[in-house]
Amino acid sequence: MRVTIAAVGRDRSGPARELFDEYCRRCPWPVRLHEVPPRATAPPERRLAEEAERLVSQVSPSAVMIALDEGGRDLTSRALAARIGAWQRRGRGELAFLIGGPDGLDPALRERADLVLALGRMTWPHRLVRVLLAEQLYRAATILTGHPYHRD
Repeated sequence: MRVTIAAVGRDRSGPARELFDEYCRRCPWPVRLHEVPPRATAPPERRLAEEAERLVSQVSPSAVMIALDEGGRDLTSRALAARIGAWQRRGRGELAFLIGGPDGLDPALRERADLVLALGRMTWPHRLVRVLLAEQLYRAATILTGHPYHRD
């Protein structure tokens, strides 16, 4: 399984980036991060559409596309691992997680996604969303391998 995270915004350094990098190192799946700079000059609808275009351009057309959105499905760690395991069994070798900017993701991109996923109903800073996602990817991998990291 290969993982691509395409995110609007930049996170060059600091504690959140270090923690993100640590969970990516722990994850047995290669994780690539592609950052798309935000554009604040366009009207919101056009900005979201442009960001969506640039996010999608960073991922493989054959990837399972997962849009992160606070209005998405609220899965448990085990349920997310089960979904990833099912995609693996069907021969889907790449996951692409899309993280929008301050205004979220373009509605057309959410419609196009294979899964719209929430990391809870709260609003999170984008730097922390990356950390939470990387940790859940690591956790999913350990669940799928039967590692005792995730305890009931």
